[in-house]
Amino acid sequence: MQVTRGVRQVKKVVCGMSGGVDSAVSALILKLKGYEVIGLFMKNWDTTNEQGVCTSDIDRADAKFACDHLKIPFLEVNFVKEYWNEVFSAFLKDLDQGMTPNPDVLCNRYIKFDAFYKHAIENIGADAIATGHYVRSSVGYNLDDIDDRKGVDLLQAVDQNKCQTLFLSQISQNALRRALFPVGSLLKQDVKQIARDNGMERIANRKESMGICFIGKRNFHDFIEEYIEPKPGNFVNLVTGEIMGQHKGIHSLTRGQRTLIGGLAKAMFVAEKDIKTNDIYVVQGTDHPALFTETMFTEEAHWINKPPRKLLTEQMYDCDFKYQHIMRSIKCTATLSGGNSLIVSLQKPMRAINAGQYAVLFDGEVCLGSAKIRRPGPSMFTMGHREPMKVHVT
Repeated sequence: MQVTRGVRQVKKVVCGMSGGVDSAVSALILKLKGYEVIGLFMKNWDTTNEQGVCTSDIDRADAKFACDHLKIPFLEVNFVKEYWNEVFSAFLKDLDQGMTPNPDVLCNRYIKFDAFYKHAIENIGADAIATGHYVRSSVGYNLDDIDDRKGVDLLQAVDQNKCQTLFLSQISQNALRRALFPVGSLLKQDVKQIARDNGMERIANRKESMGICFIGKRNFHDFIEEYIEPKPGNFVNLVTGEIMGQHKGIHSLTRGQRTLIGGLAKAMFVAEKDIKTNDIYVVQGTDHPALFTETMFTEEAHWINKPPRKLLTEQMYDCDFKYQHIMRSIKCTATLSGGNSLIVSLQKPMRAINAGQYAVLFDGEVCLGSAKIRRPGPSMFTMGHREPMKVHVT
């Protein structure tokens, strides 16, 4: 697949270069469209992995290779302090409180679309920023023609399997108005082919990074215990009250996760966590009704453009809901509850909704924004259901 050259007014765009194929192809597309492109590599984490290798150094080398190959300037910026303060510390705090945090949401809000955005505009003199995220904006490349009355919407990517709107659901309107997402209208397979067609096989063949960036391939529990002191407690059978064994701390497991309690005919899963007693309540079977809920209570919602008018006028709004990156959205009703907080009621019960995750709301392809889940509502077991539940297909 070839990228066609377009005729556009030249603007200075700082493209975040991660070392991966998405940011490399984003920079290529921008250059072919006539923009003055500068590649900027962000260093957000500086410790080594279990082999004594700093993965950030590997990413930097690939980011520099892409910039050199494209003949665009390569710059670096260190956001280790900002990442620690705004992302990692919050991640640890939520874990210690028994929540299930999403550091990718925080990274995009506070680092890529705040610290990086400000650095590019204020220190480099950029007119806009660009990233390799699989999302789109309602104005595309027409950043000069934004109607202040309408604002800019964040749209889902063409490639639904790679769509990252959930991770960008807390970014600011100011940053979105000066952001370009060149791969948001492409399929991942086409992005890799563009890289190969333009001499970047090294980048196209990179193994895609998965999971939490600062943990990498390390064992999650071993890594976390470097920062959070284990606080052992009891596994308690939610139905019978029987003590089933001991755990290392409520931070070590999340609702819906399978436990490793031995000697049982059927696996036990985490249903509830009590931060006061340090007990983790478990149930048998992945489809137990105690693992499902159809409501949740959130902290204050963040709206990327504007709050839905109907929500403000009627206090309720029907829309679509997601709380995991790879899942089909389902219908919900969002109700205002004390200011800008929400009660989200789902069309059907969902499994393993956790405090600390984000309730992300959509109107069709438009990502309206999100709200951090303060606590899930009563489980279906609490509501009287005793039969196994049907798991919603993601």
